[in-house]
Amino acid sequence: MRKNQGLLLVLIVLSFAFVKSPIAQLPEGFVYVKDHIPDLEVELRYFTTNNFVGKPIEGYKSNKLIFSTEATKALKKVQEDLRNQNLCLKVYDAYRPQRAVDHFVAWSKDLSDTIQKREFYPEVDKQFLFRDGYIASKSGHSRGSTIDLTILDANTGEPLDMGGPYDFFGEQSWLDYTDLTEAQLQNRQILQDVMLKHNFRNYPKEWWHFTLRWEPFPDTYFDFVVE
Repeated sequence: MRKNQGLLLVLIVLSFAFVKSPIAQLPEGFVYVKDHIPDLEVELRYFTTNNFVGKPIEGYKSNKLIFSTEATKALKKVQEDLRNQNLCLKVYDAYRPQRAVDHFVAWSKDLSDTIQKREFYPEVDKQFLFRDGYIASKSGHSRGSTIDLTILDANTGEPLDMGGPYDFFGEQSWLDYTDLTEAQLQNRQILQDVMLKHNFRNYPKEWWHFTLRWEPFPDTYFDFVVE
């Protein structure tokens, strides 16, 4: 009997040794956004090949949206405001590991790799992406309170026409670009207004890019994996 009990104890210990937690432990001050905003649409482009590099980016191991706790609280208010207009948010990126930014930097130095040029930067020479402010060695995303997003029609699930695609490097993405239809300009203004209302400020060269005012980690660049 004792022999059998001992064997059973060993099997129990081994079973726990091989069980992994389904959810990674986040640093204090960060949350999985869908736990707080369940109806949020998430498509992390850097987890896929549909991005300006054309490959999944280092540090993205799942389509799980991570954001600082404070920024998530503000984002929830944005989503609630939009629901009242029969609209909702779609997010392309939020927290971004520093290793992902390093991947962008390494890619930018390989001037022979222009596979995605036609789609994402047709009028910008790759060697000038740093100079023109489209890529940097440090990103606000790595501080955990910067987000890339757009607005969807809640009835159809289709994104509003913003007059240019996400992550397009060119003047078409700038906030002061005016060669757009009245509807496109209005859609951009809806996004700007609702984000500003809840203390997110825009980066003028990217209509989709916003950072929480008074962000909780203004001087810290995190590098934990998105999983």
